[in-house]
Amino acid sequence: MPKPTRPREEFQTPAVGVVGSRTTRTALRAVALLYVGILVLVPVLLVVWRTFKPGLGSFFDAITDPLAVHAFRLTGEVAGISVVLDTVFGIGVALLLVRYRFPGKRLLSAFIDLPVSVSPIVVGLALVLVYGSSGWFGGTLDRAGLQVINATPSLVIATVFVSLPLVVRAVVPVLEQAGNEQEQAAASLGARAWTQLWRITLPTIREAVTYGVVLSLARCLGEYGAVLVVSGNIEGRTETATLRIDNLYEADLQTDAAYAITFVLVLVAVVAILVAAYVRRRQEASSAA
Repeated sequence: MPKPTRPREEFQTPAVGVVGSRTTRTALRAVALLYVGILVLVPVLLVVWRTFKPGLGSFFDAITDPLAVHAFRLTGEVAGISVVLDTVFGIGVALLLVRYRFPGKRLLSAFIDLPVSVSPIVVGLALVLVYGSSGWFGGTLDRAGLQVINATPSLVIATVFVSLPLVVRAVVPVLEQAGNEQEQAAASLGARAWTQLWRITLPTIREAVTYGVVLSLARCLGEYGAVLVVSGNIEGRTETATLRIDNLYEADLQTDAAYAITFVLVLVAVVAILVAAYVRRRQEASSAA
């Protein structure tokens, strides 16, 4: 007796699902490419075109102008100090959140994410209310002869505040995944806390720290809102590269010079993103292995 055959529709159903999934993936890729093209690629290409439209001579004149050089140097100093502080405190806060239990842990975790959800302008205003001449600590700082607002310290504080979460949130997942079994084994063998940190913990989170530091550097170099409020935007003193761009474009209408400085910052940001992507790929490969 021959076996009954199943209808042809049953064999065609999976094909319809495959076609549907392929169509969905194609549509999502098209949307992603459209998003990247309109919001990222087109503005970047416009910056490149406007930068080199007047010629290479105009470009080099703009970036070697004494005020531009000072703005680049100040931006590098602030970013360098901020990244070092982000790294030290970021690792410390990540270890505190993952390895220890204490009252207010959730509050601290929420506070770390606060700069992500709050406008940098608000951050700058809060720092002025705390460290300004009429702020909480302003009188004490003035009597001690220390100036925070409208000086480099305010730029560093504001930049660290908005960039610290990038390091913390890059390190915390890796610490959670790694666990603390190796540290406990080392402690049972007599290893001190510093030895555990240097020999076990830091090598484990090395790539995560590198990833967070690269993102933090890019964030520090491009910070505008918070430093605009706390710096006073004093030309030749507290004017960073981002503030220099705004001053050239809005006040003096020197758009060619503004685009030249913008191109330098965009180039640094692109390099930082490429390095971060490479580090992230290595981190994922090591986690899979």
